[in-house]
Amino acid sequence: MPASGPDGIRRRRFLGAGAVTLGAAGAAAAGQLLPGSASASVSGATAAAGAGAEVSGTVFKLGVASGDPLPTAIVLWTRVVPATQGSSGILPPSVAVTWELASDSGFTTIVRSGTATASSSLGHSVHVDVTGLTPATDYWYRFKALDRTSITGRTRTAPAAGSTPENMRIALASCQNWQHGYFTAYRDMREQKPDLVLFVGDYIYESSAYSYRVRRHEGTGQPVTLAQYRARHEQYNTDPDLQAMRAAAPFVVVFDDHEVEQDWAGDVANDPVAWPTAKFLARRAAAFQAFYEHMPIRTAQKPSGPDVQMYRSLDFGTLARLHVLDTRQYRDDQATTDADALKDGRVIMGDTQRNWLVNSMTTSGARWNLVASQVMMAETDFLAGVGKDWSYDAWDGYQKERAALLAEFQDIRNPVVLSGDRHRTIVSDLKLDFDDADSAVVGAEFVGTSISSSGDEDLVAFAAEWAPKLADNPHWKMIDARRGYLLFDITADGIDARLRTVSTVLTKNGTTTTAATFRVEDGVPGVYQVGVERETTTASAEQSPSPQESATTAPEETPTGTDEPTDDATPTVSTTPSATAATSEATAGTSADASAAAPSTTP
Repeated sequence: MPASGPDGIRRRRFLGAGAVTLGAAGAAAAGQLLPGSASASVSGATAAAGAGAEVSGTVFKLGVASGDPLPTAIVLWTRVVPATQGSSGILPPSVAVTWELASDSGFTTIVRSGTATASSSLGHSVHVDVTGLTPATDYWYRFKALDRTSITGRTRTAPAAGSTPENMRIALASCQNWQHGYFTAYRDMREQKPDLVLFVGDYIYESSAYSYRVRRHEGTGQPVTLAQYRARHEQYNTDPDLQAMRAAAPFVVVFDDHEVEQDWAGDVANDPVAWPTAKFLARRAAAFQAFYEHMPIRTAQKPSGPDVQMYRSLDFGTLARLHVLDTRQYRDDQATTDADALKDGRVIMGDTQRNWLVNSMTTSGARWNLVASQVMMAETDFLAGVGKDWSYDAWDGYQKERAALLAEFQDIRNPVVLSGDRHRTIVSDLKLDFDDADSAVVGAEFVGTSISSSGDEDLVAFAAEWAPKLADNPHWKMIDARRGYLLFDITADGIDARLRTVSTVLTKNGTTTTAATFRVEDGVPGVYQVGVERETTTASAEQSPSPQESATTAPEETPTGTDEPTDDATPTVSTTPSATAATSEATAGTSADASAAAPSTTP
């Protein structure tokens, strides 16, 4: 990775060249590559994307949402806004907002209700932490203010503590750039009816407005003030597909970098010359407040100036504990050389958060210990052949802390990391030592692709870029270049993951397909792709054989809780990537960081 650009501005290495134009050859039509094979044919059930729900009126035009479910409590959210986007001057300093929570969608049985005050000091947002509810129960809710009624939202509480739920469905989402495409994936996600949506970062993008493919950001420059960040969040939350999904299931959210500015690290801005510490922290405080004002999170996540505690855990009976990390606020500045990345003492979580995470996983008593990480944990080697080339913004830039955490994973039951940031689906084994082919596998990681960021990409260029590098990343099970999301069905026996990809985000009529299916078995570290023929390998003496090592063919299975069949045509592992090429669906057109007016295509 390049050390620094002009004026000390860091440049992030990302998965692709130029405008991140990744596609496929051999797997070009599919947009995915598997280590050792670029020969893949993908099929699956396809569903036409339906229309998103619109919010009536202007008072609640940003919709409703719920989040951070507990067994007996849930957070309900809305924001009262005036008719003119970005302006709060025409509203009184406080607005009384009534809310109702019912056990049925017709509100014939209202179980909780009350009145909240939407204050101008918090952008007239409302966060109601409703308590005294029944575990594992569906509820419906709505708000009323200024003679208007919001749309109805649906939410669900978590299972009771100590209970053993049969299953849980989580949708993993990240990286939704307004200018790069429509948020079409949420239409299909809504149809899949997840119990929870986990959003791991880049909910908004702070880039300036420019003409790029689909639609433009509001305003003329980057948001830096509270009013400007509010306006950007307002624009994103008017997307009908995002709005409909937020009203359909509870969200668990955390920020990454673009909610503030690209590649910020702790108290250090991307460009510390233009943004010295005090100035940057003022910007961060504005960004954090706007984030809080638009998210269904508890007051425990309400910022105090430029500081907020976002890392937290949520329990789902004895089935799973979800740990939500904050890999931005406590990290050291990005390394500029490989030697820096390997230094002792460099942290991406910080000691306090790391100790909390290890203790929480160790004592959770849950079958599955899920870890939401904003950036990729497994190694990415961008250099084909001898040597390494890392992204210093990801965990690769904090090698010693990652190694210490992965060592702890050996004593943790079923650790599975769920990440974002890369605008790629990358499914990996997590290993104690990524330099050692025989090193123990200690967990699995699913890096989810973007909802829209990077738009429709050149699949031919994707294979040309990545086929030569697959051998340098043998712990990867697949890399995929399309937009979409991951859907997880979690049971006591295992986790079934489906990659749902969208045919296009450049128009509103994209269709969604299951492109690949994966499985993590209870008690067996690592992940394998269902239906993929694999070469038999020998497990090392230090580790138990993983499913992909103990059989030449992975079992054909259908994810729990779905009637959608596993893909019939399955990729075949070979030692030489196929050179077959196919026409890409679209080509991403501009290079990142070319000028202030050019689009930023970095994660």
